Amino acid sequence: MPSAEPIAYPSPNFGPRRNGLRPDLVVIHFTEMRSAQAALDRLCDPSAEVSAHYLIGRNGQLWQLVDEPLRAWHAGAGAWQGREDVNSRSIGIELDNDGQTPFSAPLMARLEALLPGILARWSIPPSGVIAHSDMAPARKIDPGPRFDWQRLARQRLALWPDTAGDPDVALKTSLDAIGYPDVAPDLRLAAFRLRFRANHQGPEDTTDRSRASAVADALMLEK
Repeated sequence: MPSAEPIAYPSPNFGPRRNGLRPDLVVIHFTEMRSAQAALDRLCDPSAEVSAHYLIGRNGQLWQLVDEPLRAWHAGAGAWQGREDVNSRSIGIELDNDGQTPFSAPLMARLEALLPGILARWSIPPSGVIAHSDMAPARKIDPGPRFDWQRLARQRLALWPDTAGDPDVALKTSLDAIGYPDVAPDLRLAAFRLRFRANHQGPEDTTDRSRASAVADALMLEK
């Protein structure tokens, strides 16, 4: 049975948060590696210069690699809602998943147990839980189309719209309001679909515009 408490597995790859910033985001990743141990080895390798605050194994085991008040190196280049240096603004959670298969039930249960404490400690709203692909759509696709965002949203651990939006609102307008960075329109659309319309392909359509409008409206209501 996995330990009920996080296993301390300190990574040397961290530093202070810059400019007095504190976490207002949680960034969800997948490891895309063969095992949790392989991910731990990389996240603790000084030459790799990557880390995260937490790693959750497929069996539900939780490791803490970096203390929450410190800046882990998980997000890289990107931005969210016009704000850069996402590493200084976020808690990073790596999920032991190969990017091709469903996320295991023990892993999801442990994530659902971990998130409420993080959100409470740092006063982060559900909309502050984002995908790596949200803030870096030109570079990243994790946690990918198999991740169940609606499951988190049902517990108010992520944002998901309850109703349809207005298909006449321009997609760019909605994606700007949600917080997607200003990259090529096709990359923005792909990142939005990874999160809110997984596995859909083809040109932008009315469903994309309606759903994006609904997400933007839900974000405004949360504020």
